[in-house]
Amino acid sequence: MSKLKSKILVVDDNAGIRSALKILLPMRFAEVELIASPKVLMETMRTFKPDVVLLDMNFDTDINTGNEGLFWLSELKRDYKEVEVVLFTAYADIALAVEGMKRGAFDFVVKPWDNAKLLTILEEACKKHRKVTGKASIAEPAPTMRWGESEVMQRLRKMVEKVAPTDATVLITGENGTGKDVLANEIHRLSNRANKQMVGVDIGAITDTLFESEMFGHVKGAFTDAHADHIGKFEQANGTTLFLDEIGNVPLAQQAKLLRVIQNRSVTKVGDTKSIPINIRLICATNMDLATMVKEGRFREDLFYRINTVTLHLPPLRERPDEIITLAEMFVKQYAEKYHRKAQGLSDEAMNLLQRCRWSGNIRELQGCIEKAVIYSEAELIRAADLQLRASELMDETGSKSQSQTLESAEEQVIRNAMKTYNGNLTLVAKALKISRPTLYNRLKKYGI
Repeated sequence: MSKLKSKILVVDDNAGIRSALKILLPMRFAEVELIASPKVLMETMRTFKPDVVLLDMNFDTDINTGNEGLFWLSELKRDYKEVEVVLFTAYADIALAVEGMKRGAFDFVVKPWDNAKLLTILEEACKKHRKVTGKASIAEPAPTMRWGESEVMQRLRKMVEKVAPTDATVLITGENGTGKDVLANEIHRLSNRANKQMVGVDIGAITDTLFESEMFGHVKGAFTDAHADHIGKFEQANGTTLFLDEIGNVPLAQQAKLLRVIQNRSVTKVGDTKSIPINIRLICATNMDLATMVKEGRFREDLFYRINTVTLHLPPLRERPDEIITLAEMFVKQYAEKYHRKAQGLSDEAMNLLQRCRWSGNIRELQGCIEKAVIYSEAELIRAADLQLRASELMDETGSKSQSQTLESAEEQVIRNAMKTYNGNLTLVAKALKISRPTLYNRLKKYGI
């Protein structure tokens, strides 16, 4: 076979994998570059200018959550929208794969890989890149806020309509999966800054060592791997809305620096002395109890009062039961179109089952459930069996668990308690439970935590 006139960039910290790909990929592609760390990724993008990036999901043996890969994927799609990204991971996890696809990844390859399949995926990614090169990139529309008819959601809607047109700082609280990011997008859409795209940051995906650089930027030579100037998130959001998701995850040592930037509305890049004025509207979100964290000394009181000028609480899905079927039907149509499936709606049995589910993972859990059901279903109506809900997730007609506590539900409760005790710090949780990080990650996925 002749080589494709394409350039592939591989980012993987495993020397053995890089050695294998260094032999395999040049057989099909004109140019191949391999780097061991994402720290030099953006600089390599500028110099090598690849068509496709094969991006590992984890770069620290103690942190195998895939968060690093998703973070760097977002960075790539922000600055190099036309470049296709194929994710490379050791975990065959459909939820993580789907999350990567939602953030713009072309496809997902599981290690150990099949050579023929890997080459095929990279070739298809190259073909897509050639089709879009030179054409304007169209950003996907932000998810639409669905308010439902419940009294609590209608009250929230009225508050949003009052707050959105102002520049007041907003703190959105709520459990995981309730749609805090969607609400942030809605506030931005209704604001006077809607003409520019909102800049979002997942604080939980930024490592401590990269926090200052990613948030405030750095100048060339500021540290060993600073090969070029880098614009931080605050400067990127100048003139628009900055959304800081999972604000409770900001390390205590970094909170004073974050507070100073928010107070002064100016930022100084790492390695520089010049202060850059910024004009932003700040929205933060958390699933943590920040007031309790303040009392315990884990979150600065002055920062807490700076970010909660207005607090909006998104109730869990169990308090908005009228939305369950409406949302589920919307997801059926969305994923049937995306995956070219026959599914057009829900059977009566499936609807009954959905309404009996506890939905501890809220809308995100419901969305994942419907997505898998659409993928597996071969009929026009989603059946109850397609939902693959465990008995321990269901409630009886009185609203109680439909069976006595099982080993699974007991394990779930232990993990939830540990996550609360250690404030979501996966390293400490895994150590307390005496399990590995990968095992903990799989359990979190399993229980929708």
